[in-house]
Amino acid sequence: MKLELIAFTKQGNALAARLSQLLQEQGHDAQCTRENLRVEDWAKRAFQRAEGLIFVGAAGIAVRAIAPYIQHKSKDPAVLVLNEKGQFVIPILSGHLGGANDLSRQVATLIHAIPVITTATDVNHIFSVDQWARRQRLKVVNPEKIVIISSKLLAGQPVTWWSRWEIEGTCPTNLVWAQREQAEIVIDWYHPTQLALWLSPQKIQAGMGCRKGTKKDVLKKVLQQVITDHGLVLDCVERICSIDLKAEEQGLLELCQEMEVPFETYSSQTLSKVEGKFTASPFVQTVTGIDNVCERAAMMNGDNLLVHKYAENGVTVALAAKAPVLSWRDWQ
Repeated sequence: MKLELIAFTKQGNALAARLSQLLQEQGHDAQCTRENLRVEDWAKRAFQRAEGLIFVGAAGIAVRAIAPYIQHKSKDPAVLVLNEKGQFVIPILSGHLGGANDLSRQVATLIHAIPVITTATDVNHIFSVDQWARRQRLKVVNPEKIVIISSKLLAGQPVTWWSRWEIEGTCPTNLVWAQREQAEIVIDWYHPTQLALWLSPQKIQAGMGCRKGTKKDVLKKVLQQVITDHGLVLDCVERICSIDLKAEEQGLLELCQEMEVPFETYSSQTLSKVEGKFTASPFVQTVTGIDNVCERAAMMNGDNLLVHKYAENGVTVALAAKAPVLSWRDWQ
């Protein structure tokens, strides 16, 4: 995670510096970034660029600093507070979807502190669907449904679920398998046919091609249309791929920048080795040396071709995805 830390006293700054180093050793991008800013200005900047904020100091300072920038549990970063002696670690925002609870546990282990976690499912050792989804890299498409699921589980009531993929391990108590149409939790690439909590893998690859000079807005419109028409989620696209002839295509580069996903390109020789049944085009063969760009590019990082070649306004799109590996083992 990209983490930013702030402290307010000599003792607090020493703890923040030590903790940032420990977190870096665990693979996080953790930095003390106050840089003489007012705490409110630091919080505003950190909310825009970090996945987690760590305050070393009074909880009241943290609450007042972040209050103007809180949006929604699906968007807000994780926020933690540590007292300056490093005795307690308190997640105060985005405990599940943002990962604050898990981060609190990790921080507490690193500095031998006590994690003070107050979310009801954690306190009662009940399955937390949003926390589990985050650990499995599943997108919670309609987070407003989380409270319905959690309330039923906390009340000891069964909740039905369906998954396109097998889930390893023992299913948590009170989760009951059901047919897709009756399930209250649906784990799938495709939009449920009913008002279920929808968890989608964030592993969709978009293979794209276009006429030279095609604008970003045109590319985005076509991609969004394909996604919507097939009941998928744009936020689950994790990369855009094409042939190396398009490596400097400005519209594609701008689209990837806006979506905050990488743009990967491959040579015609590499794409020609991708196995599968693709939509062949003699014209594309003449220009690029291979019979299809978008489907082959999408399948470079996928094992399921979800959407075959779609063409509109000089833009071609295909979508592929990797099947997720899911487990119940780490739901607690």
